[in-house]
Amino acid sequence: MIERSRRMTKGYVHKIIPFSAVDGPGNRMVIFLQGCNFNCIYCHNPETIHLCNHCGICSTCCPYSALDWKDGKVDWNQDLCQHCDHCIKACPHTSSPKVREMNVEEVISQIQKVRPFISGITVSGGECTLQIDFVKELFKKAKDMGLTTFLDTNGFVSMGHLKILGEDMDMAMVDLKAWDVEAHEMLTGQENTLVLQSIRYLAAQRKLYEVRTVIVPALLDNHETVQKTGQLLAMLDPDIRYKLIRFRPIGVRKEAANLKEPSDELMEDLMDLARKEGCKHIIIV
Repeated sequence: MIERSRRMTKGYVHKIIPFSAVDGPGNRMVIFLQGCNFNCIYCHNPETIHLCNHCGICSTCCPYSALDWKDGKVDWNQDLCQHCDHCIKACPHTSSPKVREMNVEEVISQIQKVRPFISGITVSGGECTLQIDFVKELFKKAKDMGLTTFLDTNGFVSMGHLKILGEDMDMAMVDLKAWDVEAHEMLTGQENTLVLQSIRYLAAQRKLYEVRTVIVPALLDNHETVQKTGQLLAMLDPDIRYKLIRFRPIGVRKEAANLKEPSDELMEDLMDLARKEGCKHIIIV
């Protein structure tokens, strides 16, 4: 039994939310994987970017003694943890000591607990395509359970990786953070050529459920991004959902804490702009 588990595909899991109504259609379990190839200025979950390097700093700040230092590694006790996030605030490496290395069967066992109450699963991140083999196997087993499988991705992924998922992935949701290449690189550390390529490929495969843009006044040219994205989606399929997400300075890294939320007027203006470009399904959140 031990030898068998060693051969199982494993992934680094940041957390699992058993029920979500905002990560795809219906009631869904969301599995957040650790690790990201972007480094967004306004990231709302910077603790998902890197794996823990076991520096031990966090183990001294937990008020509930849920973190211990054993054999040069930080050991997290889930039973003692109260999720106060003192450890995440103390981490200088944009990581978390609460990441679990899990095999697919262990995640499936969590899914089975809520199977009667969900319509599918969504795998998110971080950037989940960095662990493509894990996602592929998890999706296959979830499909065997009669569940729908959705991918939540930043789109910075090769066509080869998307093709690996094949029929095991029902739909994908892709972030397009900025249309301008230089603006996108300034914001994320990467250009957006692969992102646009992913959007076009997924739309051609009829697997693009939603494109999302976070609206951040003063930081980005939001009108250009929404206008150009609206034109693109109208050309690919005007019924693809375009979600305009209001930036909120809650849980963001310190560098973005002073950025302002967009006004209702700006959000409505951008929605009208996307509609004029031919988008039919626009959502503001």
